Amino acid sequence: MAFLVAAIHASGQDRPSFAGRWTTDPDPAAATPPGGRGQQPPAGARGGRGDMGSGWGSTITISQDAKSLTVEYAFFSRGDMQPPLKFVYALDGSETRNSVMMGRGIQTQTSRTVWAGATLEIRTTHALADPVTGKPTTTDVIQKLTLESPTSLVVETTRAGVDGGPASTTRTVYRKTGG
Repeated sequence: MAFLVAAIHASGQDRPSFAGRWTTDPDPAAATPPGGRGQQPPAGARGGRGDMGSGWGSTITISQDAKSLTVEYAFFSRGDMQPPLKFVYALDGSETRNSVMMGRGIQTQTSRTVWAGATLEIRTTHALADPVTGKPTTTDVIQKLTLESPTSLVVETTRAGVDGGPASTTRTVYRKTGG
């Protein structure tokens, strides 16, 4: 019995803390406008990564304690006067629900976490209305958080395919900028 308690306690210590303020490294491809240096991007074109990234912002703040992980990031501009988006995930694998008011109304996300060694996997089902039919539908996203070093966080995000298409995976690297 003592061995089992020690093993459980030791496995809990192997779990990293993702707490801190994190920002993505600039993507060199995004720094060069389409068409090469010295040319302006087409009207209406937005700079950026060209993919959906982690699903969170380019700068995130993570808080973590023994029971939960909280991710916050600014989605709206200052002029929008909206608070940062905040997502809370239970670290014991129990279901958590986060609701966000976006575009066509409230979007509800249901998540569960799973530890795989030092990697935290967040499995989220997004409930939304099909934009064509208006009928309820869901889509799944898996985010795997891993520390490459104390100052480098990798978020590998896999999104379910659209209309039966293949899933897509992106890899976002964040650098720690503070506490």
